[in-house]
Amino acid sequence: VQLQASGGGLVQAGGSLRLSCAGSGTMFSFTAMTWYRQAPGKQRDLVARISSSGSTIYADAVKGRFTISRGDVKNTVYLQMNSLKPEDTAVYYCAAYGRWAGNEYHYWGQGTLVTVSS
Repeated sequence: VQLQASGGGLVQAGGSLRLSCAGSGTMFSFTAMTWYRQAPGKQRDLVARISSSGSTIYADAVKGRFTISRGDVKNTVYLQMNSLKPEDTAVYYCAAYGRWAGNEYHYWGQGTLVTVSS
């Protein structure tokens, strides 16, 4: 199973970016997909998560500015980031969780760098 994240880049404060993550290599749908981020010298933190039912959770720091959504293609997730702030600068990682046949699976994609200039 592979997760391919894309969409990072350099943007000015107040701008927007849309991250994408596409999963491949499995015939099953992920139970949940999550975006994490890690700023230099800091721990990796959850940004947003969406379940297979469509329920979502967000970190307090991004509520009202970021929106996570599932794509029409199976195992695809997006993160729409608006009103970006310099403190949003980080490497953003896509992760997926699957629970199939009584087993649990966790997958990580490579990071995509988001840089917000002031």
